[in-house]
Amino acid sequence: MTDTPAIELKGISKAFGPVQANKDIAIRVMPGTIHGIIGENGAGKSTLMSILYGYYKADKGEIFINGKLTQIPDSQAAISAGIGMVFQHFKLVQNFSVLENVILGVEDGALLQTSLAKARGVLKHLAEEYELQVDPDALIEDLSVGHQQRVEILKALYREAEILILDEPTGVLTPAEADHLFRILEGLKREGKTIILITHKLREIMEITDTVSVMRRGEMTATVKTSETSPEQLAELMVGRKVLLRVDKTPAKPGKPVLEVENLRHVDEAGVERLKGISFTVRAGEILGLAGVSGNGQTHLLHVLGGYADATGTVRVNGQDIDLTGNHSDGQSRRARGIAHVPEDRHHEALILPFSAWENLVFGYHNDAAYQSGPLMNNAAIKEEAAQKMMRFDVRPPNPNLAARNFSGGNQQKIVLAREIERNPEVLLIGQPTRGVDIGAIEFIHQQIVALRDKGKAILLVSVELDEILSLSDRIAVMFDGEIMGERLPSETNQTELGLLMAGVTEMPTDDKPLIDVVNEQLEAKKRREEAAKNG
Repeated sequence: MTDTPAIELKGISKAFGPVQANKDIAIRVMPGTIHGIIGENGAGKSTLMSILYGYYKADKGEIFINGKLTQIPDSQAAISAGIGMVFQHFKLVQNFSVLENVILGVEDGALLQTSLAKARGVLKHLAEEYELQVDPDALIEDLSVGHQQRVEILKALYREAEILILDEPTGVLTPAEADHLFRILEGLKREGKTIILITHKLREIMEITDTVSVMRRGEMTATVKTSETSPEQLAELMVGRKVLLRVDKTPAKPGKPVLEVENLRHVDEAGVERLKGISFTVRAGEILGLAGVSGNGQTHLLHVLGGYADATGTVRVNGQDIDLTGNHSDGQSRRARGIAHVPEDRHHEALILPFSAWENLVFGYHNDAAYQSGPLMNNAAIKEEAAQKMMRFDVRPPNPNLAARNFSGGNQQKIVLAREIERNPEVLLIGQPTRGVDIGAIEFIHQQIVALRDKGKAILLVSVELDEILSLSDRIAVMFDGEIMGERLPSETNQTELGLLMAGVTEMPTDDKPLIDVVNEQLEAKKRREEAAKNG
């Protein structure tokens, strides 16, 4: 292996107005390695990679590719320099075929047939060499998420990329798909490719990378060999203090059934059945974790239970039925029944970003008598209580007058949690509690959820993070395609079993077929069912 770095950044700085996103960044990435970059939200990881890929221009600093000073004013220059990037949100044309997406932007002249024929041959070779099998004639919209990601990697390799940047590549994959992706990356590394992996999952960093760089507040704080570090040390480097990575909780002491759901069905506005006879129970003093790949009905379930959408079936809180027909299907009636809701999408469903923190902390509860002063609202009392909640939930800065949009993602989430948990609900519905949240805030949020459980409350936790589901839950239910595939105890299951359930596989395959093939068959069958439902 050569001593010349595949990538070397020197003194890279980038500011957006008063915000210093990158400050004098220096990093060396050796060829033929998998180099991880981690850091809290806002640490500057994505900005740095956007500079390397030509989306942003650095205010100062130099980029060296294979030892040569290189100017990268745009993504075309990055591609010419041998850099490819696989974005978290794929850049694919949904109604184009795999072949058409691969050649898009690099066609050989005006005759597309020549480009398509060339691409077909190259793709066949790449698929065999790197386990990137995908039907070249399939439309993107007909492919599973895992296969779409393969197309993105094939696009980069077709453009002869020697350096691949992957941004949060496992965010929408099942565990089996993630494992297959890691095998692909190992194969690329063996062939001499250089890979930069941006992820917030410390387990993935430890599993797949050779070297890891840590960013904090726009600066590079450390670069270490992965074999010489630990998740705990990396977490401390990320936030500047020791962080408890495991959830510290005593065994649950479940009481009476509080939330009972029976044969719940929901059809969306397009006429597609999204909930197909869901049934489960959450007891007092327990956390039921609901696992599943995003898009399998979890969001619709939270919307129905939270009063955002109508449904058929039965939902009971403390033995009393809730009206699901639309007459009382709203958030206000749910709150009156003791249901608090922390939505999955805090920006669109939980906060009004231009409004102040104190206003956001009272939304949904503003009609309470304690907040009234005659015909007007008692804003002084609301602000005083908001300040107290912000202190108790460690919201930084603890300024009730600051607009919600000026807080970090973790502190925005704490505002929502403070509003809902402080009402002492009977049931807490909580969706993606730590999505886009810094690792330090994750620890605090988990503590608050467990503390509510220990007060005897029933909690329904929806998360796509299996580590979070396994560590927080007292029982785990898995959703696939609008159905509950099974329930497990965290102590009696593992990520492999849960991952299969997340793909609709209820039994371990008995033949020699690879798990990834079984998973893909189920996911593609689900896609076909959705298309058939849309087409009537």
